[in-house]
Amino acid sequence: MTEKPVLILDPHPRPVDQNITPEAMTRLTSFFDVKSWTGEPMPSYELEKHLPEATVIIGQTDLPSERLKHAPKLKGILNIEGNFMQNIDYEYCFHNMIHVLNCGNGYAQAVAEMALGFAISLGRRIPEYDRKFRAGTEIYLADACRDSFLLSDSTVGFIGFGSLGRALLPLLAPFHCPIKVYDPWLSPAVIEDQGCVAAPLADVLSTSKYIFILAAVTSENEGFLGRGELEKIQQDSCVMLMSRAAIIDFDAFVDCAASGNFRAATDVFPDEPMGKDHPCRTTDNVLLSPHRAGGIPQAFHKIGDMCVDDAIAIGKNLPPSLMQRAQWESVKQMRSKIAE
Repeated sequence: MTEKPVLILDPHPRPVDQNITPEAMTRLTSFFDVKSWTGEPMPSYELEKHLPEATVIIGQTDLPSERLKHAPKLKGILNIEGNFMQNIDYEYCFHNMIHVLNCGNGYAQAVAEMALGFAISLGRRIPEYDRKFRAGTEIYLADACRDSFLLSDSTVGFIGFGSLGRALLPLLAPFHCPIKVYDPWLSPAVIEDQGCVAAPLADVLSTSKYIFILAAVTSENEGFLGRGELEKIQQDSCVMLMSRAAIIDFDAFVDCAASGNFRAATDVFPDEPMGKDHPCRTTDNVLLSPHRAGGIPQAFHKIGDMCVDDAIAIGKNLPPSLMQRAQWESVKQMRSKIAE
């Protein structure tokens, strides 16, 4: 009987069963000899024992070139935390034809639906009027709608057009919104092929009634949405921060919302958990969500299925087709932090 290829399963900080259902695990173990470690990162002695025979590694394992050199059979590294972490020697992987994948696109649908919910909630002031009703200060009928407006036919702006933007796009189709996109990593032809308009950042900020901030954080764009950029946003627009807080001056973001420059919603924060005394907690014009847009059970299970399918494809010497591939042109610029 032919020996199964070895797969190292080291998913910390994710519990194995959060992503990989029993059915998916059965498929995985039917193809691979799985060497798993749960509850904490796989210890060095255990990892290095299995590296010489490993074909695939699933997890956020530290893999400098010194370790990778001890894994001559390695064909794939699959990150199920969602980011391209800077704990892998990507140059070594590219040179040695090792696929490096992450599952960020597995969260895209869940985050996109939350972003749409934020937009409608802000435009119609749903959280604010819920609070008024609970406090006994509600206003009825048309008098309660004077500061509300429709998403339908409103100009929408996307900042970033990766997997999140592409998942959000079809959700907005029924609202018939003209959509402007700022993404310096994409040619205008790619954006326009999706029925959107490629536009400069200043144009997206100053002319959009709804702005979705969807860009990944890199070494080039950390903090690129500062106070000056935020002040270009038109009065009473709705701004949804959905990707990473590091791309924005978060304090200026909250301050502009508190001053009434725009309505805001955010699912991400510069520190998580956020400080108990941060002004965002007492600013009524900001809708807050504790980084929960993507992490629903359906998304986790989808990620597990994607991961198992791509691992098996790699084990069969076929190209992976579901997870996001690391691109040598950009991966070293990624600056996302690992979730705790």
